[in-house]
Amino acid sequence: MTLAKDIDARGMQHCETTALGVLLRHEGLDLSEPMLFGLGSGLSFIYWDSKGMGFPFLGGRVKPFELTRNLAAALGLGLVIEETTSPRKAWQNVAAPIDAGRPVGLQLDSYHLDYFSTKVHFGGHVVAMYGYDERDAYLVDTDPQGGAVTTSLAALARARAERGPMTARHRSFTLTVPGGLTSPQDRIIPAIKTCADAFLNPPIANLGHRGIEKTAKLVPKWQQRSDNPREDLPQAALLMERAGTGGALFRNLYRDFLAECAQLIDSSHLRTGHRLYAEAATLWTQVAALLAAAGESGDAENLARAGSVLHELARIERDAMQSLSEL
Repeated sequence: MTLAKDIDARGMQHCETTALGVLLRHEGLDLSEPMLFGLGSGLSFIYWDSKGMGFPFLGGRVKPFELTRNLAAALGLGLVIEETTSPRKAWQNVAAPIDAGRPVGLQLDSYHLDYFSTKVHFGGHVVAMYGYDERDAYLVDTDPQGGAVTTSLAALARARAERGPMTARHRSFTLTVPGGLTSPQDRIIPAIKTCADAFLNPPIANLGHRGIEKTAKLVPKWQQRSDNPREDLPQAALLMERAGTGGALFRNLYRDFLAECAQLIDSSHLRTGHRLYAEAATLWTQVAALLAAAGESGDAENLARAGSVLHELARIERDAMQSLSEL
C-alpha cells in the first residue's frame, strides 16, 4: 500500500471544496469550506435545458473546476493540472505525486465509483486521492458520500475515462502553497466583487439573476415539460438540497462565507449581502420543498407558488450582489 503522508481526510459538503481542503491542509493551509467556496468565487446560477435532456437542470455554482482555478489565482497557489487521453499516462500522473507523499485531486464521473450512493452520470465530480494498493484507490469524498472511502482501481479508471457533459480528459491536479502566501483576508473583497460582477452581468439570459428570473417564468410549466413529473420534480428538489450543494443550491455556503467575512471586515455592504443571502437560502429550500410536493401530489399550484418565490429570489439576489459589488 502506498499512502501520502499526514492526510486530514475530512469530508465536507461539496465535492470540489472537499478535495481542495484535503490538498491545502496537507500544505499547511486550513480554511473553512465556506471560505474556500467564497474565495473561489464559486456562487452562480444556471438554468440548463436542451432537446437532449429529459428534464431541466438548475445549477447554483460556477462550472466544474473553475472554482479551483479561481482560488489558485486569488491566493497565488501553485496549481499544476495534468490531462491526457492515455489511461497509462493518466495513472502515472496520479501515482507520481502520491509516491512522493502528496495527495492529488481528480475530476471524474461519479457514476462509476463503487461507493457512490446515487448512480447518475456526473462528469464534473472531484475527489482527492491519497493512496492506492494493488486493488483499490483511497479517496476523500464529501461527508454525505462517506468522507474517506475506497473504490477499485478498475472503477476509478472507468470514472476518469468517461466522456460526456462536464467531463475532462483524465484530469488530475496538485496544489502548492508558496512561502509568501497572499493573506486570504486580503483576497475576500476582490473575490466577492468578481462573483457579484458575473452574477449581475450574465452574457446570456440563462445565467445569474436573469437565469433565476427565467426559471421563475418556466417552473409553473414543468409538469408539461416532464414525461414523469412524479419522479423528475422530487429529483430536481433533491439535487438542489442534497447533491453536494450544502443545501439551498449553494446559498447556505455563500451565506456562511459572508458571515465569516463580516467577522473580519467592517462593512455595511457586506452585512447587507449576508442578510439578503440568509433570506435567499431559506427561500431556495422552500422552492425545493414546493417542487417535491408538486411531484408527489400532482398539484400544479405548488409549481405556481415556486415560480412566485423564484421571482422574489431573483430580486433578493440581485439586490444582494448589487450591495456586494459596492464593497
